[in-house]
Amino acid sequence: MRFEPHLAEALAAARPLLGTGRVADYIPALAAVDPLAFGMAVATVDGEVHGVGEHERPFSIQSISKLFSLVLTLALGGDGIWERVGREPSGSPFNSLVQLETENGIPRNPFINAGAIVVTDRLHSLTGDAGTAVADFLRTEAGNPLLDTDPQVAVSEAGHGHRNSALAHFLASYGNLENPVATVLENYYAHCAIAASCRDLALAGCFLARHGVLADGTRLLTRSGAKRVNAVLLTCGTYDAAGQFAYRVGLPGKSGVGGGILTIVPGHGALCVWSPGLDPAGNSVAGVAALDAFTTSTGLSVF
Repeated sequence: MRFEPHLAEALAAARPLLGTGRVADYIPALAAVDPLAFGMAVATVDGEVHGVGEHERPFSIQSISKLFSLVLTLALGGDGIWERVGREPSGSPFNSLVQLETENGIPRNPFINAGAIVVTDRLHSLTGDAGTAVADFLRTEAGNPLLDTDPQVAVSEAGHGHRNSALAHFLASYGNLENPVATVLENYYAHCAIAASCRDLALAGCFLARHGVLADGTRLLTRSGAKRVNAVLLTCGTYDAAGQFAYRVGLPGKSGVGGGILTIVPGHGALCVWSPGLDPAGNSVAGVAALDAFTTSTGLSVF
């Protein structure tokens, strides 16, 4: 398939929406991001990459990192993490505390903040440095040795992370953290503050399109394990707008408040889009429109 015409259609669909929505200004280091920025890249399972716009410009990946912390935890520690985190859509904002109290400190899924904090805790126990483990994985799969955490963003998040601190202490009060709260949060902010481009993330996500096989041909997850991660992405990856995203886009995906969305096309490749303006759920307004246009144009969908 020639992707260039489809990427052009996606850009045309996104262009009228650039500058709409709201950047994640509650994280001061992200408040100054250009709201008109846009990039999109598709990487095939063979490693071929096509892009449009600023697809090689690094941006703060934020919650997209939660996908990679989860798969590393599953690969290194097995399915035991599912005893501490659920797999159901939350129906609540990604930083909500409400369900933790009613559900005894077990977060609904690994992609809301509370769930990702638990996953980071487990990954830190397994590796001794969860933030570095995620960055190392992304560097290797993207083939980009310069990819790393943006320390300015990490410090900015930590300085304004009162809700995440509350979530972590709440989890600890229920015995659902193995490491000190400060250590877990430091590693959580480190992987959320990684800067990567659409090209980097599309390449890094391709292992799920290859049913668990990494770029070097080794297997990270079983085929069944990759299927299950894709399922959780589809139902929980775009906060409390997962149903709308599935309706419009039809692909498993993980969004981040930096404006990025990484989606998986099983058997074909991975697709990443970036545009900083967010809708009320925290998903990129122009990014969702671009993905909608791309999957409609190509017919690539899990449905």
